[in-house]
Amino acid sequence: MALSPQNLRAIRADRVFEITWPDGVTVQIPFRYLRGRCPCAGCVNEFTNERMVDVEDIPEGIDLEAAQLTGNYAVKIRWNDQHDTGLYTWEHLHELSVAREWEQA
Repeated sequence: MALSPQNLRAIRADRVFEITWPDGVTVQIPFRYLRGRCPCAGCVNEFTNERMVDVEDIPEGIDLEAAQLTGNYAVKIRWNDQHDTGLYTWEHLHELSVAREWEQA
């Protein structure tokens, strides 16, 4: 399966980022969880791979301000806490979609 999503959309009223994958599976990832799983070097130590910012560190009211496609491999998200350095690759988003850790919390 190609990892490129068929559809991406932010549903601000529900505070979720909706992704539809080529196999037809649609996942709604909560903004707070998505922000807490940011893959950037400020959120994950690039030498030790230790997560420096986690979901519990993110306020409940986090909101997505903008999302911009980056090439054919990622989306860059700007959050209302002014964080905007994370590139969410299709691979990373797919891993989050499969794990669905937010449903287990």
